[in-house]
Amino acid sequence: MKLTLGFSPCPNDTFIFDALIHHKIDTEGLEFEVIFDDVETLNQKAFKAELDITKLSYHAYAYALNDYVLLDSGSALGFGVGPILLSKYPQDLNHSNLKIGIPGKYTTANFLLSLAYPKLKNKIELVFSDIEQKLLDEEIDLGLIIHENRFTYQDKGLIKVKDLGEYWEENTHCAIPLGGIVVKRSLPDELKQKVNRLVRKSVAFAFENPSSALPFIKAHAQEMDEKVMYQHIELYVNKYSIDLGNDGKTAIHTLFDEAFKNNIIPASTQELFLTKSQL
Repeated sequence: MKLTLGFSPCPNDTFIFDALIHHKIDTEGLEFEVIFDDVETLNQKAFKAELDITKLSYHAYAYALNDYVLLDSGSALGFGVGPILLSKYPQDLNHSNLKIGIPGKYTTANFLLSLAYPKLKNKIELVFSDIEQKLLDEEIDLGLIIHENRFTYQDKGLIKVKDLGEYWEENTHCAIPLGGIVVKRSLPDELKQKVNRLVRKSVAFAFENPSSALPFIKAHAQEMDEKVMYQHIELYVNKYSIDLGNDGKTAIHTLFDEAFKNNIIPASTQELFLTKSQL
């Protein structure tokens, strides 16, 4: 059986899924048609329920709950992993007319920006990899960066205005949930169980064989420096990527509660997580 699988070309995702899609683990009869896209494009595909399995932002998950349920494995949560608000020159954040480049309306990065600075509404949606250049060209005043850009922005002369991950951690004492892997609710329970099991095995294989995925990672990473790629992986792939556990689930519930309380997402009665009976 073949399932469609969407994830980003970023090192954390290619590290996680390498073993799965290249049959380095037993895929139990499943084949995967891979769709590579940036996270906001994947969010949009999730809203249309286009893919069987997909990476998406936790912010976007709130709008895809009717069609998808979250796997225990494959998520990006952690401390010190949040998006960073940058500028070329010092900025006064009290000026609500500042033009901000964001990596997508439904990214968790934009959720955190809305939470921390609700008055900053002059936002322009950009592909995350274009944000730094737009700042350098002074087409925007502020830029919200994610992924490997957090390791290289200083080399380009950009300055940090606010680490929104630190903002979240100081206010909630929780890890920041960035992105997760979801599977269609309409698939049979046995198949959802199998997908969750395989993603977990793929992550475990990657941890046990960290150099195995390197050619795949390099083929898709924007930042080709090997040191930066491994910094990226170490930051975003951790114990929560193998299993959310109670702490991870608490962090996700906190995110949804805060977002609903601040009118950032709609209310829903859908269960967020694949239930114990399905695992």
